[in-house]
Amino acid sequence: MDALAHCLEAYCTPAYHPLAQGVALEGMRLIKENLPKAVKRGSDIDARGNMLVASSMGATAFQRGLGAIHALSHPFGGLYDAHHGLLNGIIMPYVLKANARKIGKNLEMASAYLAIKGGFDGFLKWVLALRKEIGIPHALEDIGIDDKRLDQIAKMAMKDPTAGSNPVQFSESQYKALARKCVRGAL
Repeated sequence: MDALAHCLEAYCTPAYHPLAQGVALEGMRLIKENLPKAVKRGSDIDARGNMLVASSMGATAFQRGLGAIHALSHPFGGLYDAHHGLLNGIIMPYVLKANARKIGKNLEMASAYLAIKGGFDGFLKWVLALRKEIGIPHALEDIGIDDKRLDQIAKMAMKDPTAGSNPVQFSESQYKALARKCVRGAL
């Protein structure tokens, strides 16, 4: 899910870097086609190899920037000792919704390339279905994270280097509200 977050955020950031954007899009395609296979059957060397390529593509693409998925997962991970990729997977749909007005067209184009019907809404449904298929919980509270440190999380998210390339520049209070939704599962 971290590889998907890298590709997705790099694809949606407003920075101009068409090469990185193309790499991110192809990385998402490889993830869509291979992550469920790799999770279901860890011995599937082709699926795992394609995920390794997709992960490398995400790492290449995020020279374009990342965003609020990472800006939130970094402080949650640090304060609650939680797994980075798992956090990204849980946080992803909440950030997509929060960024919807700025990334709708991007995800319409990505959806067309990825053969996902329904544009932005279809992409969001795909992310939710993927999470369910591979066992990613819906909310941070499902992995033992509470809402007692949201003020600290919001402050840290604002200072995180990935926040600056998010398509929407969230205020501290917006990060706190978004973090609360992630904890409680209020999509």
